[in-house]
Amino acid sequence: MTRPDGLRPPTAGRLLSIWRETEQEKNAMVRGLLCNAAVLAESCFFEGERLFDGPEAVLETMTAREMELLLKSLAGETALLSSGENSGFDTARFRTMQRERT
Repeated sequence: MTRPDGLRPPTAGRLLSIWRETEQEKNAMVRGLLCNAAVLAESCFFEGERLFDGPEAVLETMTAREMELLLKSLAGETALLSSGENSGFDTARFRTMQRERT
């Protein structure tokens, strides 16, 4: 998958519209995936162009975890991850724990 090099958050009004477009889905998990895919389809860019043609392309291309990471980046919770690394992984702490084991 080509990773986005830019994220542009939708307006609050657009988010509400996306939610309304997916609210008829009875299954909460499916509704969440559809809504998140629609947000990402409109928010992910590569070299100035939208990365996805629509929500279906997001769902066919990305795992739920990849979607989650991008949504967190979009919300400003984490930096945009270009290498798929775990943003919560503390390398220094891991090395300290390794030394303590030996």
